[in-house]
Amino acid sequence: MESLFRCPVCGGILERTDKQYVCLNGHSFDIAKEGYVNLLPANFQHSKTPGDDKEMISARTRFLEGGWYGPLRIELCKLIKELAPPSPVLLDAGCGEGWYTQAMAGTVAALGGRTAGIDLSKPAVKKAAKRCPGAELAVGTLYHLPMGDGTADVLVNCFSPLAAEEFGRVLGPGGLFLYVVPGPRHLWELKEVLYDTPYENEEKREEYPGFRYRDIVPVETTFTLPAKQDIQDLFSMTPYYWKTPKAGAERLARLDRLTVTGQFRVHILERAER
Repeated sequence: MESLFRCPVCGGILERTDKQYVCLNGHSFDIAKEGYVNLLPANFQHSKTPGDDKEMISARTRFLEGGWYGPLRIELCKLIKELAPPSPVLLDAGCGEGWYTQAMAGTVAALGGRTAGIDLSKPAVKKAAKRCPGAELAVGTLYHLPMGDGTADVLVNCFSPLAAEEFGRVLGPGGLFLYVVPGPRHLWELKEVLYDTPYENEEKREEYPGFRYRDIVPVETTFTLPAKQDIQDLFSMTPYYWKTPKAGAERLARLDRLTVTGQFRVHILERAER
C-alpha cells in the first residue's frame, strides 16, 4: 500500500508493508508494535528524547480525556466536514497524543479520505497510534515534513509550532490550513492565580506568504476543574509551567477547584495557487 508519507532520506514514495515502510531506493523504516513509524532523520534530532516527555503527555492525556476542550474538537470536525473536498487527505501537524486526531480522522474517513499525523514526541505518537488505528502516525519534525509537495488537502495545526513555509509546500492549491491559537483571555482565571499582573494574549491576523485568509472562527467555553489533579494537569500542559514564579505555582497548588475560560481562535487559511 502506498503511504501518505515520503522517505525522509531521499523524498521517494514509501510503500507500507505489515512491518516496514520501504522506498524504491531501499531505505526502510520499521513499524513499531503500536503502529507508528519513526521518520525523524538523525540530523534533525537535537536531543535523545525530542519533544514533550512522558510526564507531560500523561498530564495532557488526562486533561483532554476530561472533555474540557470538547467544543474545540467539535468545531474542528465541523469545519472539516463543511470545507474539505471529497476524499480528503488530512495532515495533523503536531498531533500530540491524538485526542483531536482521533475525532478528525473519523470525520475524514466518513468523507472517504485518509489521515496522517506527525509529532516530534515519540511518547505522544505512541498514544496517538493506539487511538487512531486507521490513520498513519509518524515521529517527525514539522520543519521537514515527510510528505510530498501538494499531497494534503487539509492541514491542522493545533497549539503546535508553526512552520508556514513547509505547511504551504505539502498543501495542494486551494488546500485548507486550520491554525488553532489561544484567544486573548484563554485560561485567564489560571493566569490570575499564577501572576500578580496577568496580561491578555495578543489578538492578530498575520498574513503568511502563499496563503489567503478565509475566516477566523472563535470558540469559547467555561469549565470547572473539580480536583487538584485536574488543575495541575492543565497547568503542566501550558507554557506557564516553565515560567511561573514560585509563589504563583504555590498558590495554584493550594486550590481544590478552579473555573476556567477556554478561548480559542481557529484561523482558516487557503493555499493560494502556485
